[in-house]
Amino acid sequence: MSDLTRTPRKGPHRFSWALIAALALTACAPETDEDDDAPAGPTDSASKAPEADSAEEEPEAQEEPAQEAEESDQFTIAATGDVLIHDNVIDEAAALAEGEEYAFAPLMSGVEELIGGADLALCGLEVPIAPEGVEPVGYPVFAAPSELADDLGSVGFDGCSTANNHSFDQGVAGQERTLEVFDEAGLGHAGTARTEAEAAQPQTFTLERGGREVTVAHLATTMIHNHAFPPPEDELWRVTDVTAEELTAQAAQAREDGADVVIASVHWGEEYVHEPTAEQRDYGEQLAQSGEIDAVFGSHSHTPQPVEHLDGGPQDDGMWVVWSMGNFLSNQDEACCIPETASGIVAYATVEVSEDDAAVVAMDWLPVTVDRGPTDDEPHRGIWPLRDLAEGEIPDSVELSEATIQDRWERLLEVMTDQMLREEPPASTGSDPTRVPRSD
Repeated sequence: MSDLTRTPRKGPHRFSWALIAALALTACAPETDEDDDAPAGPTDSASKAPEADSAEEEPEAQEEPAQEAEESDQFTIAATGDVLIHDNVIDEAAALAEGEEYAFAPLMSGVEELIGGADLALCGLEVPIAPEGVEPVGYPVFAAPSELADDLGSVGFDGCSTANNHSFDQGVAGQERTLEVFDEAGLGHAGTARTEAEAAQPQTFTLERGGREVTVAHLATTMIHNHAFPPPEDELWRVTDVTAEELTAQAAQAREDGADVVIASVHWGEEYVHEPTAEQRDYGEQLAQSGEIDAVFGSHSHTPQPVEHLDGGPQDDGMWVVWSMGNFLSNQDEACCIPETASGIVAYATVEVSEDDAAVVAMDWLPVTVDRGPTDDEPHRGIWPLRDLAEGEIPDSVELSEATIQDRWERLLEVMTDQMLREEPPASTGSDPTRVPRSD
């Protein structure tokens, strides 16, 4: 596989593009009173050709050259909560592959349309890949099978944040192996690095939209570390842990180097709570006031936390933040933890492209939830679109009770509210993004 491109996304997407709905939701967003203009649709201005007076006067029909479809002037960036590969997830991935390797894609297939239809999709990888010779293992010291990277790509992810409190569960060997495997899979990565030069570079992606090339820079940082597995004291650059001022400087440099849009993944806050901490809010507000970052995707709590529109932003018309997206692929739910750990959200940032600018104009979300047995002896059954389940669209393979589904749905809405809930998954608006390798 080329180092510069991703493999094509698999599977058809049955949903139509819902950006008009996303923009409509922006009008209801907190802290803003301005309505976004709806994108122009088809018009009826084309006049009918006059009818010929006779057959002799009718001009000879000529075959018109095919018109190339123009790239859309909008696209969607999706981000998800924690990819947290516990033992039961590893065991089921091995069983699905009949013992020959690991197959994680089937566990994510139920939500593939929520990921693959986005124009750029990013995960929060909260585990290192197992170094050569190390057996995969889950909590408390994670080491994921290398097949995970290819399977993330196969369901539509283009890259992941790798900065978090589990980045060094397998030491430098695991941290470097993670980036090596991601490079081999053609996936981007942000937040950890093998060299100081690589640490200074964001992960960038380019997309052809609005008749031009648009560059998106992805930054990532963590405010949390596990004291038992810290980064090397003489190589702290291996994982990004920076102040809001320092992250702002990185974003400003990315823009100077050509980025049109800068997004940041931030691992912060407290576990198992439903609102941002004072420290989170202060950090996020500093980023918003900096005017260099378009949107922030938060993680670490393992529970969903709200989407908010903060004052500031690159255009001084606000910066979108989701304080935490909760869990994505994990083995947490009511059986082990608080009920809200069973669910997470996919957050969607809508980017509008003009001739000389690009900006995030909306953020909305769709919910996901895990289906696992009440004990670790039972198989992990993957993740599913929670709203679909709550509305009665329950596949035969899902073993969650209706009562459990409704309880999870109501808990999620209580935290998130339904104000910015997306109507349906997005559909791609153009060609796949190109990953630009980070300098090493």
